[in-house]
Amino acid sequence: MENEPVVQVGNLVKRYGAKTAVNGLDLVVAAGAVTAVLGPNGAGKTTTIEICEGYRRPDAGAVRVLGLDPVADAERLRPRIGVMLQSGGVYSGARAEEMLRHMAKLHAHPLDVDALVERLGLGDCGRTAYRRLSGGQQQRLSLAMAVVGRPELLFLDEPTAGLDPQARRATWELVRELRGDGVSTVLTTHFMDEAEALADDVAIIDAGRVVAHGAPEELCRGGAENTLRFTGRPGLDLGSLLKALPDGSGAAEPLPGTYRITGDVGPQLLATVTSWCAQHGVMPDGISVERHTLEDVFLDLTGKELRA
Repeated sequence: MENEPVVQVGNLVKRYGAKTAVNGLDLVVAAGAVTAVLGPNGAGKTTTIEICEGYRRPDAGAVRVLGLDPVADAERLRPRIGVMLQSGGVYSGARAEEMLRHMAKLHAHPLDVDALVERLGLGDCGRTAYRRLSGGQQQRLSLAMAVVGRPELLFLDEPTAGLDPQARRATWELVRELRGDGVSTVLTTHFMDEAEALADDVAIIDAGRVVAHGAPEELCRGGAENTLRFTGRPGLDLGSLLKALPDGSGAAEPLPGTYRITGDVGPQLLATVTSWCAQHGVMPDGISVERHTLEDVFLDLTGKELRA
């Protein structure tokens, strides 16, 4: 069916000896969306993605990618997916453009190679052997090889690692264009701003399980409280202000004349605060809203920083 998820993982388990890397993980990737899979090192995200790509066999659980078993149906699945590995996957002596054109010939309806080379800034290194490319050039070539076959589903592992800002933005634009063309993308990244900028959905994995899954804005709203700050004359009647605010809000004066309002900070709360100030002859200066970020949510859930 058209709206059926492109990836469905249920109760996935993968062990390496005595270590359980994936422990009953459930994951759904929507069709036509960019789904970011985040997790600290050792959380099980790489193993999960490699199982979805067909590179590893699960010990237990069900995995369907484009409706197929990624191991048993590998020959049918591989022409329909694109995979960008974080490293490797290219013969070290092959020239960049030579390798890309070879990949294009393996597909029935590839993208225009010349346009892709220009788009990703590979023109200057097209005749250079892969092993002599810079890290950023290798990343761009790997991305080009993953997308050149017009895949239905794209797996991108750290696609902008080592890229300069211009190349990073070009990669973002390409991912957005592919989404506009109906390509589904599973993205793993250590850059929170990248996940927030590109992802329609985010799955956070920790200790082998998905601990949160939803749109970035939903996860941020559901995390710790946002904060509204303003300055005014010292000693405002915060008890009176609290009575006017929605239930669950907080108000404090951490420094004389500096006020912090916490809770569901949105248009209604902002209007309530400014209305209360007007009624009490207070001119609120420097009003600012500090929103909970995806990185805040990640740290709250895992207690760890996301490191490459």
